[in-house]
Amino acid sequence: MSFAQNWMPLLLAADEVVLRGTPAQWLSVAIAGLLLLLGLITFAYTTKAGIIARATTKEAVRQPVFLLCMALAMVVLMVNTVLPFFSLGDDVKMLKDCGLATILISGLLIAVWTASTSVAEEIDGKTAMTLLSKPITRRQFVLGKYIGIIQTVLWYMLPITVLFLYLVYFKVAYDAKEGSKDLPEFAVRMAEVTQVIPGLVLLFLEIAVMSAVSVAISTRLPMVVNLTSCFAIFVVGHLTGILVQAGVIRLEFVQFMARLIATVLPGLDLFNISAAVATGDMVPPDYLAYSALYCACYCAAAILLAFILFEERDLA
Repeated sequence: MSFAQNWMPLLLAADEVVLRGTPAQWLSVAIAGLLLLLGLITFAYTTKAGIIARATTKEAVRQPVFLLCMALAMVVLMVNTVLPFFSLGDDVKMLKDCGLATILISGLLIAVWTASTSVAEEIDGKTAMTLLSKPITRRQFVLGKYIGIIQTVLWYMLPITVLFLYLVYFKVAYDAKEGSKDLPEFAVRMAEVTQVIPGLVLLFLEIAVMSAVSVAISTRLPMVVNLTSCFAIFVVGHLTGILVQAGVIRLEFVQFMARLIATVLPGLDLFNISAAVATGDMVPPDYLAYSALYCACYCAAAILLAFILFEERDLA
């Protein structure tokens, strides 16, 4: 059984999760993780793969798709903040859920689009062959492209995260004012903000997994096929694990195939915290740690597959 199937019950039973850690501790962990990620990327820049990553990031940030997705995500987040959801007092939860979904979809589009343009189009346009004529190996090329995509997503996530956290902080007071209630205390508003931070971390991990898959597909297939394949993997990755675990599938052969697909494809529902947001609980730190471990292992496997696929690719 796959890792996602083993740990899926922890998130599905979010109503039983006990709050662990204060908001200050969670904020410190998030900042430390961000600094560690930036440090690893900075260290990677000293290598040949890092040079490719830097060029990939610069090119991706200048693309209209990057700016368009970021602008649309910001507009949707701000509109949802003042838009009444008619949820009987749960507008803050609805804002969190819709906001995380908006950030995820925009981030995935940026990641997959960047992988298609920086890998598939460069291979088809013979740009990769020119680059590989220099003292750069194919593995350094693929790894550099992936690191550049991850940093592009990071540059997208930073301003979006700051805006989203502020809007959640503002929404708590805005709803209280609209309902003619007393202004909530600072600690109450910060508790709502802190609950979103693990969701943003898991969201980034999900985009990292899909980016690795997209890079592997881009080494062999063009942009349209890559976009379609990633969309199919995204949908199946959110459904297969739940169906297998719930025992919905009764036929033995079909269940075997479903388990095989759930093992091979990423268990993306592992990174979904809708249940925790709905119940107002905090995702426990050990769940974040195991999710990060799963993300690292799957990304390593996907990039290794990209090495194998690209090694035999004829660039002439």
